Amino acid sequence: MQAYVIAEHGGPEVLRVEERPAPEPGPREVRLRILAAGLNHLDLWVRRGVPGHRFPLPLIPGSDGCGRVEALGTDVRGIAEGECYLLSPGFGCGECAECLRGEEPLCRHYVILGESRDGTCAETITVPAATLVPLPAGLAPEEAVALPLVLMTTWRMLIRRAHLRVGETVLVQAGGSGIGSMAIQIAAAFACRVITTVGSPEKARRAKELGAEEVILYREQDVPAAVRSWTRKRGVDVVVEHTGEETWEGSVRCLARGGRLVTCGATTGAAASIDLRVLFFKQLSLLGSTMGARSDLREALHLVAQGRIRPLVDRTFPLDDLAAAHRTLEERRVFGKVTLRGWEC
Repeated sequence: MQAYVIAEHGGPEVLRVEERPAPEPGPREVRLRILAAGLNHLDLWVRRGVPGHRFPLPLIPGSDGCGRVEALGTDVRGIAEGECYLLSPGFGCGECAECLRGEEPLCRHYVILGESRDGTCAETITVPAATLVPLPAGLAPEEAVALPLVLMTTWRMLIRRAHLRVGETVLVQAGGSGIGSMAIQIAAAFACRVITTVGSPEKARRAKELGAEEVILYREQDVPAAVRSWTRKRGVDVVVEHTGEETWEGSVRCLARGGRLVTCGATTGAAASIDLRVLFFKQLSLLGSTMGARSDLREALHLVAQGRIRPLVDRTFPLDDLAAAHRTLEERRVFGKVTLRGWEC
């Protein structure tokens, strides 16, 4: 089979196609032929490298995928060859205390496709059969792959970690990103009032179409001042953070008394500080979150089936153009997700 392989960290030029033997499914595994894959900021980090973290190179990148089952390992039940499924991009061992209580992301052996084991930017992939998720009705593979990673991650952030309540006020940083655009939709589905930050008038228009009530052009406006004005000096109940250092201080300032900030990323830098007096006098909660459980993904997909959440695809590249897709995402020229058509499509 053909597969993209990262053998060393660097720019898009390190994404190289290699010929590899097609993987054979082990017990309770399946092999899928990839029909479409999705691109995330995680792919950029894996390609560039992260100081202090070692990725298992050489590695096939790609966390999101949709494929057709072409081979079954032993002890696989309820799945037939020829059927199409989405992949859950992250999963635990299934046996530890954390997994058994539904907290897979806390599992010491939690795996992310394309980050800690070979991913979806290949012709075929083997995965545990338990990670397969039915393809939502009415969605083409290149649409559906825009969902799994950002949907499970954002659902866990807002519902599991921040315990979002109906009618609350929510600030979503970087509303044009995959996480941001999904957070707007989830908050709007819970009848929350949403304010978001974007970088252009066109992105502002699209954010409002998704359910944002107010949009801040962060290059032109003071974000905390705009939030303070919109909330009549109260602040917001929840801030969805994933950009990191550049927005951290402002995000904390935007919180109302008793507010919760939940973060899953640090794309602009990892250094952050807070005045502890603000933290305890305002009784704030700062919450970390990473990925999600398979149950989070399945639960959130019910809102997709109801039409209350939809995949947001900015553009789709052929998998042959993976380097161009990386550059497009890296330059922030997208609203929503970048997806990829598989080699046979």
